[in-house]
Amino acid sequence: MSQYDYDSDEPFVVIEKESGSIPSFVWGLAIGAGLALLFAPRSGEETRHTIEAKARRVGRRARGAAEDFTDTVLDGYEQARRTVEDRIETARDAIELKKQQASRALEAGRLAAQDAREELERRISESKAAYQSGADAARSARASALADDDLDRKEI
Repeated sequence: MSQYDYDSDEPFVVIEKESGSIPSFVWGLAIGAGLALLFAPRSGEETRHTIEAKARRVGRRARGAAEDFTDTVLDGYEQARRTVEDRIETARDAIELKKQQASRALEAGRLAAQDAREELERRISESKAAYQSGADAARSARASALADDDLDRKEI
């Protein structure tokens, strides 16, 4: 006994099926149309008129379907275009808003920096004035102490 089923010595048949294709369909259509004309209960002229009327009807339906399809495609295109334009406009508005916010923030930063600079300059000038008055007081105290020392020396 073999290990696998395909190892058996039994004959087998391969059947290949070919699915229908477009040329087969066209041939079948032509043969069917020919047979229909041969066995039609009407005269050739009546059949031609009937075929002509049906062809016109099919043509009108095809034109109508083509117009409907064209309208649908155009409507879809217009809708997509409007959607894209709306989104672009929304993006532009958002960018403009962010630019304005950034501009306001930049201006606020400039004003804050200017205020801080003015405050720092004021404090520096106050510190200089305080230092100067302290230095002046120290000089006058020193001068006064020296003068007292000179008086004390003169008295001795």
